[in-house]
Amino acid sequence: MLDIRFIRENADLVQKSADAKRYKVNVADVLKIDEEKRGLQQQVDNLRAERNDIAAQMKGGKPDPQLIAQGKEIKAKLAELEEQLRGVDSRLTDGINSLPNIIFDDVPMGGEEDSVPVAEWGERKQTGVDHLDYAISRDWVDFERGAKVAGAKFYYLKNELALLENALLQYGLHKVIAHGFTYMTVPHMVNGRVLTGTGFAPRTSDQSDEYFIEREDLGLIATAEMSITGYHMDEILDEKDLPLLYAGYSPCYRKEAGAAGKHTRGLFRVHQFNKLEMYAFCLPEQSKDIHEKIRGVEEEIWQELGIPYHVVNIAAGDLGAPAAKKYDIEYWSPHDQTYRELTSCSNCTDFQANTVNTRVRRSDGTIENVHTLNGTAISLARTLVAVIENYATDGGKLTVPVALRPYLDGREEL
Repeated sequence: MLDIRFIRENADLVQKSADAKRYKVNVADVLKIDEEKRGLQQQVDNLRAERNDIAAQMKGGKPDPQLIAQGKEIKAKLAELEEQLRGVDSRLTDGINSLPNIIFDDVPMGGEEDSVPVAEWGERKQTGVDHLDYAISRDWVDFERGAKVAGAKFYYLKNELALLENALLQYGLHKVIAHGFTYMTVPHMVNGRVLTGTGFAPRTSDQSDEYFIEREDLGLIATAEMSITGYHMDEILDEKDLPLLYAGYSPCYRKEAGAAGKHTRGLFRVHQFNKLEMYAFCLPEQSKDIHEKIRGVEEEIWQELGIPYHVVNIAAGDLGAPAAKKYDIEYWSPHDQTYRELTSCSNCTDFQANTVNTRVRRSDGTIENVHTLNGTAISLARTLVAVIENYATDGGKLTVPVALRPYLDGREEL
């Protein structure tokens, strides 16, 4: 979330960014609650000082009936005001949490259709198979039994497709480790504070893509980004140790409540999939360069896999709450003759770190929030779609991308 001091000093900028991101919020209303809270806090502080003064006067002496009466009156008034303060503080927290991060100046204005391609690679094929029909014909995927066991959009991967998924993971691990990321597996559930800190705030009250555990302060993660955001929660990192680069592997669980009108064919948009995620904690002055580094790793992966793509600078109206800027890499779908989202990478500046209280101590002793960034190395289900569409042969076989052959015992074809 944004720091309240920043909101006070930059109210117009905060409102402008919220409007650009199409969040229906009013910064002035949040600041009114903030003013109310500060007024109540001052009254509470004054009463506490009076209470302490009376206690000091009564210490060691004969109880003064007048002071006792004053103390009781202050105690009752203080209890009333503290209750009011808790309520106002809760309203203020909700108000601040409703405000999205500030966008960078080079983020395009508008909605999804206004996002701007900034790079392109590869030759676009003009024909391709339907990945779902192809995988079913090879007995590689089973959505029917997935639905029987867990519901629609759950599935089993089988045979060579399951092996191909594992090969993609092993290849991705080799790549991110070579680029200096520390590999970790992560908890598949996180508590409410981490969920809030990650910044997955819906635009409307009925829009939430996360699964929550009833009667528990826990939710299933939609990405390893959530778990890694909380990894250094309430810690002060040393300047000399930054940046810290992590790569988290996990299943991802999503209701995909906001998927209306989106492409949902087969494996492209499902309720559970596996993903290898890159994440960085860094100094504020490092974050723009690291954003480009993460994007570069993503591009390197798709070039080595031979998947044609373009990179898109996402428009403000299509950005989530935490991102100040986001790139999407969209692969060329020869079957659909269009680009479809494959991965993304976001610079969240100090938006997440402020909420989970992850800070850095500079060499001069000063302390400030770190910046956090995230980017998908490989989203395995969608990558399988892209590989099938681009590598299925006329003879009904699948050519194995050269980069994956070492992880499939050298097999050239499946």
